[in-house]
Amino acid sequence: MKSKLIFFFVIIIFIPLSSFSQVNDAPFEYYKKRNQDQWKQQDNEIDKKLADLEKRFGKKPNIIYILTDDIGWGELGWQGGGKHRGTPTPALDKMAFNGMRFWSAYAEPSCTPTRIAINTGRHPVRTGLLSVLWPGQKEGLSPNEVTTAELLSDAGYHTAMWGKWHMGDEPKHAPENQGYDYAYYGLFNGAPDAWQDSKDLYDSPMPVNAAFYDFPGYDEYEARTGIDLSVAGYIGEKGKGRKPIEGAAGKLGVNRQEAFENETNRQMISFIKEKNKTDQPFYIYWASYALQITGSKEHQNDYGVDKRNAQASMMVLHNMHVDNVLNTLKEEGIEENTLVIWISDNGPMYAFYPTSGYTLLRGAKGDVLEGGVRVPAMAYWPGMIEPNQDPNDIIHVTDLYTTACRVAGIEDKIPTDRITDGIDQTALLLLGEGNGRRNYITHYSGSQLGAIRYEDFKVHIKEGHGGLPGMDFYNIKRDPGEKYGKLYPGLFAVAPIQMFMKSHMELIQKYPHRDPKESH
Repeated sequence: MKSKLIFFFVIIIFIPLSSFSQVNDAPFEYYKKRNQDQWKQQDNEIDKKLADLEKRFGKKPNIIYILTDDIGWGELGWQGGGKHRGTPTPALDKMAFNGMRFWSAYAEPSCTPTRIAINTGRHPVRTGLLSVLWPGQKEGLSPNEVTTAELLSDAGYHTAMWGKWHMGDEPKHAPENQGYDYAYYGLFNGAPDAWQDSKDLYDSPMPVNAAFYDFPGYDEYEARTGIDLSVAGYIGEKGKGRKPIEGAAGKLGVNRQEAFENETNRQMISFIKEKNKTDQPFYIYWASYALQITGSKEHQNDYGVDKRNAQASMMVLHNMHVDNVLNTLKEEGIEENTLVIWISDNGPMYAFYPTSGYTLLRGAKGDVLEGGVRVPAMAYWPGMIEPNQDPNDIIHVTDLYTTACRVAGIEDKIPTDRITDGIDQTALLLLGEGNGRRNYITHYSGSQLGAIRYEDFKVHIKEGHGGLPGMDFYNIKRDPGEKYGKLYPGLFAVAPIQMFMKSHMELIQKYPHRDPKESH
């Protein structure tokens, strides 16, 4: 239900928190108040749909969240990329057309922040963990944060994760201690896999370049820094600790990611089949290494693949793995009782171009420009989500947290002592376009509020000068490339935006950000 930009004028007057248990950001409260009657009717309809589904299958819906890496808006075939850019994605496109394709889906600007957001439903700035983590750092996701896995596990779900954890190397930060019954995970991003190979290449000169030409080698690196890179990942079990992954999937190098993803797919399919035999639903968080800077040797020479872009072959591998998972759900007779959402963690990382994702939008990984935070995403739930939908509604990666709680019937378990940024989007999924419950996003760059999207408008926040406000205004629907933003066409919105920011900041005073010391 559309509201007008003028709503910001009244946001300061209406700041009382919702009667629901979840503490929402202040600007959302007014929007919820305006729509409460319509939303109540929708919630009754949604309750009936979910109750009928549970009666049919005898348990709550399964949930699978697939988070990919550095895949830009426009990269998949359904957005005009795919085979036309040397990255064929037929299974992903089929999933998208048989479900809901999101054109206004957003993540955080980089990998660790988005992993925090999907797991906690909160902007990273609120959690005290603000930066992308590197090998040897002691920071990680605070044990005092409450993850999706913890809430679902307490509700009786089997919980498991596979993939790139990247939220802390220490045991207290690890997934088996953050709500996951089982975890098969890599500690780092994809860069360290190529460090040693770069050194080896320069030890035996060849007429090619390697990305990390000054890396001294893993052994010398440990001798100089004390950082041990001999263990790239672990198998963790709740209450039992963890042990290093053996073989190629657990050893840093250009072959690790493909071996890791292949083993992940094998394990995940076994997990689905095994847990389907129980009377409990399951939750899977799959933080795939697709895309990263090493490609797939198995698929480098497949038809239509741009072999100079290593990520293209990895995309083919990932496409096949997603297809295997969806086929397994169908074979097990549970695709209609399983919500599957696929989303990228941020825009492309052009530092390693031509090995990189791509986007037609301005900006890239690390930016709060659309190219950094606007990402491809789709939802698949046969019988519950009508196929072939492409809504304009806005969603954010934090919404997956709150939506999972709604689907599982545990929204009353969301913590009430902190702000949760995620908004329940079940109405959008089950009732279709126009029923999304998000009309704005605050885009943070580290600790700084860098931009605000409100409906079709986007405002870049910057330092003012000469008494003038530091704002550039864009109509993001008309100008998704953010090419025509200026202050003066948006002067009518200066005061409302300042009011919006004031209400947002005032609530932070009541619910302060977590002390970064808790991340150590």
